[in-house]
Amino acid sequence: MLRALVAIMVAIGLITGAIYVAAGRGSPPRITIGKPDKVVGQTGALEVTAEAPNARFTALSVTLEQNGKTTPLFTLDGSAAAPVLTQVDNDHVRVTRDIGKRAVPDLQAGAARIVVTATRPSFLGLRQLSSTTSRDFQVRLDPPRVAVISTHHYVNHGGSEMVVYRATPPDVASGVRVGNIEYRGFPFNGLNVAFFALLWDQDLHTPIKVFARDEGGNEATADFVDNVFPKPFKKSRIEIDDRFMDRVVPEILEHAPELKLTAPPAGEMAPAFLKVNGELRRMNADQIAAFAAKTAPTRLWEGPFVQLGNSQVEARFADQRTYVYKGQEIDHQVHLGFDLAVTTRIPVVAANAGTVLNASWLGIYGNCVVLDHGMGVQSLYGHLSSFDVKPGDTVTRGQTLGRSGMTGLAGGDHLHFTMLVGGRMVTPVEWWDQHWIADRVERKLKEAR
Repeated sequence: MLRALVAIMVAIGLITGAIYVAAGRGSPPRITIGKPDKVVGQTGALEVTAEAPNARFTALSVTLEQNGKTTPLFTLDGSAAAPVLTQVDNDHVRVTRDIGKRAVPDLQAGAARIVVTATRPSFLGLRQLSSTTSRDFQVRLDPPRVAVISTHHYVNHGGSEMVVYRATPPDVASGVRVGNIEYRGFPFNGLNVAFFALLWDQDLHTPIKVFARDEGGNEATADFVDNVFPKPFKKSRIEIDDRFMDRVVPEILEHAPELKLTAPPAGEMAPAFLKVNGELRRMNADQIAAFAAKTAPTRLWEGPFVQLGNSQVEARFADQRTYVYKGQEIDHQVHLGFDLAVTTRIPVVAANAGTVLNASWLGIYGNCVVLDHGMGVQSLYGHLSSFDVKPGDTVTRGQTLGRSGMTGLAGGDHLHFTMLVGGRMVTPVEWWDQHWIADRVERKLKEAR
């Protein structure tokens, strides 16, 4: 009997031990530190995700280690202030909070470390499974430095300008901010160059500053513009009829599935035309602005840009248009380019050297070529009847891109031409002007060398 009792006790011990061992073989919590990445400054974000079955944690803590001191940033019992804990899904929770100097006063310049520890119960709750993850980062509390090098900066309303400046340290983001729009700067001979614009719909008193900003949110700015000049913009009335809309709207809708419209019957195009002239126009502007991200970091062009030879100007930049149908005003839009006409299907040439980013249908512009000239400067050629180039081609000034036409929202055969700075449309007049190029660009680059 004693032997049987001993055997039972041994068996129970073996089973208990096996269960205990099996319980310990579960996976500990998984921890992912999304933020901070590399740098924290006056502001900075913490983002930590922890994973466990059913998001059950017995402990979860986040601490900051710096100069031998440990500062709690989050604890599951809520003893650390200011965090936000959210459940992402059945198995994941996320901790977020501000960890910049403003939120953590003890933060000092230099190296620091985030340490995250998570613990969950094992199978049957017999054991606790823990894991720890850390990330090193730098704390920068002093703002970068920015100094303007070039001189004489004058901006026309709807026009462009360029500035040469120095931003330090070299890894900071920098450029020009006009109101709430930022124009990226590019390295040049140990300095930085930024092309920027005061858009036609921005106020003449919009603040314009050079900025340098590090990953920690520390920023330095400098004023530099000497003067801003107003420019009158023309107002015009555009008479449209069923014949025009019956011709252009169906083809545009075929190329614009994003509008989710089918062509209505002939003579009933007005509502679809308004969608094309307004909603699609705005979509196209966003598409065109996205090309700015593909710009080359160096200047690809030289000298003034070339206007289409022997062309007659049919419409100018920022023409404020009122559309009239059957005697009624039905729409108002702004024409952001020059309409240039010669005769039908003439060769359309590159205004300057660059790389082809687009050679395809582009909404209201029909068959459209977009060239990149580097450093955020690009040019657009719309309403073409055919192409002689493809994306990725390198072209020289005067090289044929295609033939003029009346594709897209065009009333007749002509070229719609505009310049782009940072993906935004600006008047081409300055870029055609040899004196403007010499003074606003070449002089400053020469001085910078």
